[in-house]
Amino acid sequence: MGLSANLVNIMIGAGIFALPAIVAAGLGSSSIFAYLFCGLLITLVMLCFAEVGSKVTTSGGAYTYIESSFGPYFGFLTVILFVLSAIAADAAVANALVEVIGSMFPFFKLNTARISIFILIFGGLGYINLRGIKEGMVLVKTITIAKLIPLLLLIIFSWGEVTLDYLVIDSVPTISDIGKISLILFFAFQGAESGLCISGEVKDPTKNIPKAIFISVVGVLILYVLIQTVSLGVLGASLANFKENPLSVVANQVFGPIGFTIITLGAAISMLGNLSSEILSFPRVLFRASKDNVLPLRPLSKIHDRFSTPYIAIIAYATSGFLLASFGGFQQMAIISSASILLVYLGVTLSVIKLRRNTPKKATNEFRIPGGYLVPILSVLIIVWLLSNLEPKEVIGFGIYIVILTLIYFLKDKI
Repeated sequence: MGLSANLVNIMIGAGIFALPAIVAAGLGSSSIFAYLFCGLLITLVMLCFAEVGSKVTTSGGAYTYIESSFGPYFGFLTVILFVLSAIAADAAVANALVEVIGSMFPFFKLNTARISIFILIFGGLGYINLRGIKEGMVLVKTITIAKLIPLLLLIIFSWGEVTLDYLVIDSVPTISDIGKISLILFFAFQGAESGLCISGEVKDPTKNIPKAIFISVVGVLILYVLIQTVSLGVLGASLANFKENPLSVVANQVFGPIGFTIITLGAAISMLGNLSSEILSFPRVLFRASKDNVLPLRPLSKIHDRFSTPYIAIIAYATSGFLLASFGGFQQMAIISSASILLVYLGVTLSVIKLRRNTPKKATNEFRIPGGYLVPILSVLIIVWLLSNLEPKEVIGFGIYIVILTLIYFLKDKI
C-alpha cells in the first residue's frame, strides 16, 4: 500500500485539471477509450520498470537502467530526454496555471501579465529551492495535502447534475483519433517511474510490486474516468469549449460561483504543488549528470557556499522552464513532454529484453514479468505506434534534436 500511495501521489499532478476539455474536443462521449488505452500502456511500462529495477538496484532510475543495458551514449540521451520531458511538463503546467487564474481574473490573459506570472513562479520556486531542500520539502508537503480534496468533492457532488443522454456513445472513434488524443492525455499518467526507482528495496518484490502497480494504476484510472464522466455528464458537448478551466466550469454548474472559486483555487494549488516538486527534484538530476561527466556542463555541479545546494543547476532548470513556458502553450508543451518521456520508456522496455538475454536465469530476489517477452514487446509496439501520431514537423524536430545531442556527446570530452 505504501508503494501504491507513492505512485498515485506522483501520477496525479496538474494535467487532469486541464485535459478533460481537450479530450472531449477530440473524442466527445468516447473519451473513455483514450483513458483505457493510456491506463493499459502505463501498466505495461511500469511492469517493465519494476523488472529492470529489481536487477539494476543502484540509484538513478531510467538513466541507470538504460546505461547498464546499452552503454553511456544511450544513458546520456536518457538524461537529456528525461530532463526535457520534465521542463516541458513544467512549462505546460505553468501555462495551465495562468489559464486557470485568467478564468477568474481576465487581466492575467494579457501576454505581459502572463510573462510576469511565469517570472514569479519559476523565479520564486527556484529561489526557495536554492535556499535549501528543507524549505522546498515543506512547501511540497503542504501543497500535496490539498491535492485530491477538490477532485473528490467534485466527483461526489456532481452526480445529481449528470444528464445520462450526454454520456451515450453514439460512434466508436478511429484508432487514429484515439492515438492523437492519447498522446496528449498520456501527460496526465506519466511520472510513476520516479516512484518505482525504489523497487530494489521493496519487501517481497515478486508479489508486492505488481500488486502496487495494479492498485495505483487502477485507482488513478478510475479517478480520471469519473472526472471525465461527470464533466461530460454535466456539460455535454459544451465541455470542449472550456479548455482554460473545465473542472471549475463543472463546479460552477453544480455548486454555483462558490464551486467555481473552490475548484479553481484547488487546481491552482495542485499545479503550484506539482511545479514546486519538479523544481525541487530535477535540478539534482542535472547536478548529478554534470558531476558524473555525463553532461559536459561542469558549472551545473557547483554547490552554493552558504546553502549547500546545486544553485547553478537550479537556476538553469528554472530559467529553461520559464523560457519554454513563455514560448509555448499547454497543449504544445504537453505533447513535447509526453513524446520525450515515451522515448525514455521505450529505452526501459528494450532494456528488459536486453537484460533477459544477457542473464536468462532469474536471481533470488528478482522480479520477472510473467508471460515471457509478451509485455515488453507489446509495450514497444504501443509506444512506437503512439509516437507515430506526432506531426511530421514534430518528428523532424526530435530527429534534429537527437542529432545535435549525438554531436555533443562525441565532442563533450573536448569541451
